Amino acid sequence: MPENKAAKIAEPFVCGGTAATMASIAIHPMDLAKVRMQLFGQLNPGKPVPGFSTILTNMVKSDGITSIYKGVDAAIGRQLVYGTARIGLHRAISDEFKKRNDGKPINFGMKTLSGMLSGSIAVCIGTPFDIALVRLQSDSMAPAAERKNYKNVMDALTRTVKEEGLAALYKGLAPNILRGMSMNVGQLACYDQAKEMVAKLLNDPMTNGPAFTTQIGASLVAGFTAAAFSMPFDLIKS
Repeated sequence: MPENKAAKIAEPFVCGGTAATMASIAIHPMDLAKVRMQLFGQLNPGKPVPGFSTILTNMVKSDGITSIYKGVDAAIGRQLVYGTARIGLHRAISDEFKKRNDGKPINFGMKTLSGMLSGSIAVCIGTPFDIALVRLQSDSMAPAAERKNYKNVMDALTRTVKEEGLAALYKGLAPNILRGMSMNVGQLACYDQAKEMVAKLLNDPMTNGPAFTTQIGASLVAGFTAAAFSMPFDLIKS
């Protein structure tokens, strides 16, 4: 295979995985607070759920600033596997659909199908890291006598297998697949569609790719749709 062709195939996987990993590191405190808010409502029925800023502030006061990055190694591992796969596969599948469409832009239905396929495949690959991430984030919420006190992502993975069996790393796979599909449709398929719509509004010909303003506009739309589509399944997963 020619070197430039191999690089072109690898590009969406490398760029997608890198971007997903950096984004995960940046938003990890908010993701941690989100998981704790979801679990608080389940563990304390009837009590008002504290806001994410309150949760983070209390964590810093009681356990220090590093506590809000608990489980970040699992988040990085998850994105290196799951993020790389879901973004890279979506682009590869979308490009194949476009090729089969005589090089013409594909419709939203095909973009949605690409997002669902790539999302489901990626989830099957990355679920063990997802399990480890949730366990690391929620462990300190358990009573002291019931805490696992995982040291890091590898400790969480190996102890889960030893104590509960390999199948434990795939608990909740079905709702996680639904979440992955909805996330990819909301984030990637909607981004591709929004990019075309925003480009028309801004008269962006996208000759050498979308302009920065087009990317920003499409990203704002995709960020909202990704959260809206995946939130119900995210709650079930946690």
